[in-house]
Amino acid sequence: MSVGKLGPENVVTTNRDSELSDVTETLANENVGSIVVTEVDEPVGMITDRDAALAIHEYDDVGSVSIEDVMTEDPATVHEDDDPIAVSEAIAEHNVRRFPIVDDDGELVGIATLDELIATIGEELDNVAETIESQSPEYSP
Repeated sequence: MSVGKLGPENVVTTNRDSELSDVTETLANENVGSIVVTEVDEPVGMITDRDAALAIHEYDDVGSVSIEDVMTEDPATVHEDDDPIAVSEAIAEHNVRRFPIVDDDGELVGIATLDELIATIGEELDNVAETIESQSPEYSP
């Protein structure tokens, strides 16, 4: 399985000019924890619910703050053809939970998250457990 099949293809995006109040409303309406900031279909930043929460302490009028002021620029990405272990390695290297998935042209094609990685690993372990149980009738977890 490649990373491109790990996360959803429909990624919630915004641009640098968006205001934080609009983005937090989108986070809530779309029930997501992050939004990818794009320019010409390429990820140039990420804004998370945590970024939005922390902005409260930095700005007097937090609602009108530009996303560009609070987003993480140049987010770490993973390639759509990477093995899912690349997400695990990227988590360890960059200490973040979400990664835009890009194609050969650097264009956004999806998003991979720690939660999806854990769910995928769980599904794979279920498959392994079924094989063990079918091949070892005496085995009982």
